[in-house]
Parts: sequence; C-alpha cells; structure tokens
Amino acid sequence: MQIYGDHAHALAHWFPHLPTSRALAAGAAVRALEPFQVVVQMHRDRPLADAGAWHKGFVHLHEAEYADNADCMAQRFAGFAATRFGLPRAVATNGMQAPPGLVFRRHARRVAIHPEASSADKRWPPARFVALARRLERAGLEPVLVVHERERARWPLTGVAMPVLRSFDTTTALADWLYECGWFIGNDSGVGHLASSLGVPTLSVFRRKRVAQRWRPGFAPGAIVYPPWWLPTAALKERWWRESISVARLFSAFCMLRTRVVAMNGCGAPEGARQEVGT
Repeated sequence: MQIYGDHAHALAHWFPHLPTSRALAAGAAVRALEPFQVVVQMHRDRPLADAGAWHKGFVHLHEAEYADNADCMAQRFAGFAATRFGLPRAVATNGMQAPPGLVFRRHARRVAIHPEASSADKRWPPARFVALARRLERAGLEPVLVVHERERARWPLTGVAMPVLRSFDTTTALADWLYECGWFIGNDSGVGHLASSLGVPTLSVFRRKRVAQRWRPGFAPGAIVYPPWWLPTAALKERWWRESISVARLFSAFCMLRTRVVAMNGCGAPEGARQEVGT
C-alpha cells in the first residue's frame, strides 16, 4: 500500500502505520502506479486526469460522493470500503495517531476558530466571527482565530479589537496545535475535517443544507449550521445566506454542542453523533 498526496505526506508522523509520498506528477504516475493492483482516486479526473485509461485497477469515488443519502463523506467512504473491498468491519476513522508528547484536548477551554475557506462564497462574515469570539470570551472560553499566513491580509479588521490570531508554517504544526484544543468552529473547509479527524468536536457553518449533510466533518462529535428554511430559492440562499445566520444562532449551536459532548463524556456514550441546526 502507498498513499500519494501532499496533505497526507505533510501529516506523515500522524500516520506511522501508513507509507506516504508527495502527490505524483502526471509524468511519473504511470511508472509509479504500475505495480499496484488497485488505484483509488477521489474524482474521475483529479488529480490524475486519465488514470482510468491506462490502469485496469483504477477506482474512483464519484458514486460514493454523490450517492443519494444523508451520510457524511466519512461514512460514505467507510461504506464504499466495506462494499468494494469486502471489509465488513470498515468504520469511519482514518487511524491518525498522536505523536509522543501531545495531550488530547489539553486546553479544554481553547476554541480554534477558522474564519477562512477555499473561496469567498463559503465564508461567513469576518466581523461576525470576531463578535462570536467575544461572546465565547464572556462565557469563559479562550477563542483563537487561525488563518494561513497568506490570508492575513484580510486581518485584522479596521477599528475592531481583535482576538488572538495564529498562523502555522506547516500542516503538521497546525495538526499538533489543533489536537490540544478543546473545540473547533469554522466555515466549510479542510481545517474542520482535520480537527474532526483528530477527535476535536466541531461546529461548521455551511451555505446549503445538502452540502452540509454531505461534507460535514464526520470523525468526531459535531454540529452544523446552515441558512434557515424560510430563505426561498437557491439564488437567494447564495446571496443572503451569510446574513441569515446570526452570531447569537451560532453561539447557541455551540452551547448545545458543548452540552452534548460533556454529557457524552460523562456517561461514556460513543462518539460520532452529530447535531443539525438549520431550522
């Protein structure tokens, strides 16, 4: 077995049981993958555009991704593995193991807030994230805004007293820090999936319900917030979804998630349950 991908390779010390390499360049893929009986790729044509044409064992996850059910991607992939490879005990986990010296959720009151996303249409308003951080502070928590170095140009906000702002040089440094956070709040983004993979409870803001159901972080307890049902038509949802989600609503969703996680830990209930906050 071999895992190819820049993100996976950057987190290699979190996967001591798996061999990882950087993503393959198109010109090197044929020779590198020839010895393998099966090649699994997320999309039909990404990152390798034509693997199905030259590898007889090529498998893509398009059908799993777009299956008509309410499962999140972690559950869909576990179901795919069970069916495609005959693994009846497949579960929604990726087996990440913390490096020595880290303590899970050591900073129980620290809330990592990731206010960025891969595109502007996924970002809840920055000023509302700052206002949410202030409410969390008043509740006795320790919010920290986490952004990439290249995203700092949008921060700090003019005329606003900013919370603590952090950036990390590497993905592994971010993972190490997230693992010791008590909570995570953010937009629909890869950082939310990373936090969930590490077992940190997540609250994620989505612009559409169906997208939220499919792409919500699914490795640890979490909640999702999306525009309310009374916002009609897809066009209006795209235009006004940010305004339709208030700071008070997100804070309330976080409080409900926090109460549920505390209750689960107190009674020994299994992790993995989720909560929807959309109506």
